[in-house]
Amino acid sequence: MLDVHFTTDVEIWCDNWSRIDEQFPEAFQRYVYGPTPQGNFGIPYALKILAEHGLKGVFFVEPLFSTRFGKKPLEEIVGLLKEANQDIQLHLHTEWVDESIKPILKDTKQKKQYLRNFTLAEQKILLKVSKDLLQQAGSGPISAFRAGSFGFNRDTLKALKSNCIKIDSSYNQSTNGAKSGICTGEIITDPFECEGITEYPMTVFKDGSARLRHTQLTACTFAEIEGLLWQALEHRKKSFVILTHNFELLNRNRSRPDYVVINRLKKLCKLLDQNRDSFKVCGFEEKLEEKRMEQKNIPTSSRWRTAGRMIEQAYRWRFS
Repeated sequence: MLDVHFTTDVEIWCDNWSRIDEQFPEAFQRYVYGPTPQGNFGIPYALKILAEHGLKGVFFVEPLFSTRFGKKPLEEIVGLLKEANQDIQLHLHTEWVDESIKPILKDTKQKKQYLRNFTLAEQKILLKVSKDLLQQAGSGPISAFRAGSFGFNRDTLKALKSNCIKIDSSYNQSTNGAKSGICTGEIITDPFECEGITEYPMTVFKDGSARLRHTQLTACTFAEIEGLLWQALEHRKKSFVILTHNFELLNRNRSRPDYVVINRLKKLCKLLDQNRDSFKVCGFEEKLEEKRMEQKNIPTSSRWRTAGRMIEQAYRWRFS
């Protein structure tokens, strides 16, 4: 049995930082509900697909935007997820720190993209504020975290422990993994323990060109993900972490549905639903007591599947 963690990072972005107050209402609708001439393809649409297959995802929700725009938009997001009985966990994009109406830290003059750019003391404060915001919005207990853009470091794990958050899923060997200062020089694919925190890394694989890639809905074809899932099961791996975002069912301009990615999601949910004897889709809160250190084989994808992805991606970018 392979534990599959279908994770969604929930974020809201304005087109730029100079007019965010003016742009936020439209940005909220676009990133949460995904309105298009063909219908809405945001969070509720993704929740509907998961519900049709009886699947529970992990939604890492970014709450710091509410320090600028108030608690109601955050409560609306949390309400959608709670009504759908999904697992709500904490996400954090530090680009919002200097936009807060009330200063969160003493020095917020400079915008910093990554959590690792802050000191341990500052990270402790940011995590506490973010956790409190999410719980006050009705999320329930928070047990897992993912840093925005995977920009964490060892201090982040220490800060998580001080905030009683026991699980992290920020380690991505293909993106910022080496810069975290954790497991330098290794390719980590299975859960491990560090600084008293259980780390669930993003599932990465070597594609047909031997490049390392993480398993993300917009970055892999369904054929690639399906092959990797069966391979992980065959190799007796314990965990498989898939990434998506709340806006990934839309094209890059957020103006039309991306039917290629939508079909990937539908096929993936069908696969997981029909193979429950092999794949257990679950939230991280169910694995708090698990402490696995052994790193097993790195998944690989064939050249023809990589070529298929390049063709499919080119089609998406041209016609979506």
